[in-house]
Amino acid sequence: MEGTEIVVRAVRTVGKNTIALELESPAKFDAQPGQFVQVRGEVDGEEITRHYTLSSPDTDGTFEITVGIDPDGDLSPWLAELESGDTIEVDGPFGRSYYEGEESVVVLAGGPGVGPAVGIAERAIADGGEAVVIYRDDEPAHEERLRELETAGAAVVVTAAPLVEDEDVTDALESASGQLFVYGFADFLEEANAVLAATGHEPDDAKSENFG
Repeated sequence: MEGTEIVVRAVRTVGKNTIALELESPAKFDAQPGQFVQVRGEVDGEEITRHYTLSSPDTDGTFEITVGIDPDGDLSPWLAELESGDTIEVDGPFGRSYYEGEESVVVLAGGPGVGPAVGIAERAIADGGEAVVIYRDDEPAHEERLRELETAGAAVVVTAAPLVEDEDVTDALESASGQLFVYGFADFLEEANAVLAATGHEPDDAKSENFG
């Protein structure tokens, strides 16, 4: 879809300075967990666009994006003020690093990467597969969904420590197999690639998305 105006169904707080926007899926919108959309808003008379990765396991009826709120940011504070029934303009989906029905997934997420991480893991579990989620953040978001993933059989490790220094992380990765996914900012991608190599994985095999 291109420049499509869609309805906001709900805005929920899912962590400190973090919201999830539930958006109405337009006709023929077909996106997979891990793909992203471009959101457009007009703030103080200026048109601003930002990219946000889907955090829902599917797009049946609605889809979700997770937004970290930067008080000094251009678009995120405006998004945080939206209410059910408001509309926003969205383009997409975009991206090549997404879930494609793999039987087993291993997702490493830093900061806002938790959005696609929970979406991919939930979809894999729902499809009868297996999932491992490694999530690094000082102030985790989506904790309820992470707990639900554990209950559903996923292996979940949440840490504030450097990945290579956390034994729970390295133990989980040493015994994990499946399609690798890495989502986060550039410094996290470097850290994730290092711990993957240290635990017997090939970082080049990962589907990665650099958030900047």
